[in-house]
Amino acid sequence: MAVYHIVLFRLKQGVTPAQLQHWTATAQGMVGKIPGLVSLKAGGPLPICVPRAKGFDMGLVAVLEKPSDVEAYAVHPAHLEVHKMREELCEDTLAYDLEF
Repeated sequence: MAVYHIVLFRLKQGVTPAQLQHWTATAQGMVGKIPGLVSLKAGGPLPICVPRAKGFDMGLVAVLEKPSDVEAYAVHPAHLEVHKMREELCEDTLAYDLEF
């Protein structure tokens, strides 16, 4: 069964649209580099959701083939590059993995 890796991000003040675009493009570029990573989409919340988003400005959904792929994804050099960018741009992160 597929694993859905869902991550929400609370951005630091002053993060620019160009920084977000670069980060998102780099994250989406992990598909095809990391074994088991089927797809990755990222973006901001829909306007109707903003009041319930608790300050989280951006989210992503990565689809992986199986649970063991999550562990390999976490330590892969391409993900570590995106993770480093996240540390520079975000003040908080919430991750949640589901399998179905």
